[in-house]
Formats: sequence, C-alpha cells, structure tokens
Amino acid sequence: MTDSLSVVYLLILVAFLGGASWFVLRQVLRTRRTELTLTQLQRKLSQEPGSPEDYYELGSILLGKKLFTQAIFQFQKAFKSKKLDPTSELAALIHNALGYAYAAQDQYDLAIRQYKDALKIVPDYVIALKNLAFAYERKQLTTEAIETYQSVLDLDAGNAIAQKRLDVLRKTSLAE
Repeated sequence: MTDSLSVVYLLILVAFLGGASWFVLRQVLRTRRTELTLTQLQRKLSQEPGSPEDYYELGSILLGKKLFTQAIFQFQKAFKSKKLDPTSELAALIHNALGYAYAAQDQYDLAIRQYKDALKIVPDYVIALKNLAFAYERKQLTTEAIETYQSVLDLDAGNAIAQKRLDVLRKTSLAE
C-alpha cells in the first residue's frame, strides 16, 4: 500500500514539475522572442528611418517593459513619419498607445487628448474608449467617466471591466 502511495506521489510530483517546466520554458521563449525583436528594431531604426509600423512596434515593446518615456518618444517618431496616414487605423492605435503611456505616468490630460484623437479616427474603438473612461476616473471627472463607460458597454455589452467600474462609480456618486 505504501509503495503504491509513494508511486502516486512521485507521479504527481513529476507531472507538477513537468507542467511548471513547460510554463517556464514558454515564458523564456516568449521573452527571448521579444528581446530579439527589440534588438532588431533598435538596430534597424538607428541605421535608417523606419516605417510608422516599426516605431509603433518598438514603442509597444517598450510599453510592455514599462519604459514609458522611451515608448512616448517612439510613438512621436511614428507621427512624424511622412508615411503615416493620419486618418488610418494605425494612427488610432498609436494615439491610444501614446495615451496609455501618458496615463501610466499620471499625465491624464495628455492621455485624454490622445484617446480623443484615436476616437476621432475610429469612433467605435472600444479599448480607447475604455482607456478614456479610466483617465476621466483618475481625474475625478465622475460624470464623464460614467458616460464613457456606458458608451463602452453600448459597443461591447460583455465588457466586464467597464461594467464593474461603472457599478463602482454609480455607487460612489450616489453615496456623495
């Protein structure tokens, strides 16, 4: 009985270690791929002017690494690129990412302006709308935040984050 129990425990341990190893390996490979892309983009952009897509991709990687000032610089370079159509979906993505970088640095006025610019290009851009609502919330513009979260839910009724934040804001505004 104890031998079979020991075998079961050993099998559970091996399965657990195998699963943990898989997740660690997957994360290492993902990080390596990101670092390789980062290095390639930095090398390319130091040698020649890049496309708006290149600057956006580099800025996005830097956002993921929480290097917000450097990300802002890359997004601004994307806007300066003569190849960027200011009415394209890519421009909206860059505005939203730039807003996110500003918001991460508690520069909510700048973030709000970027989110609004993204929404001028793509009015039903749910992520930019949700980010705008969050920035309003952080600026303690409760009415605007509630209206904007409601707009998010009008476009994406299943958005759990927007629903949760809307419920919290409504309860808070009723309590005041």
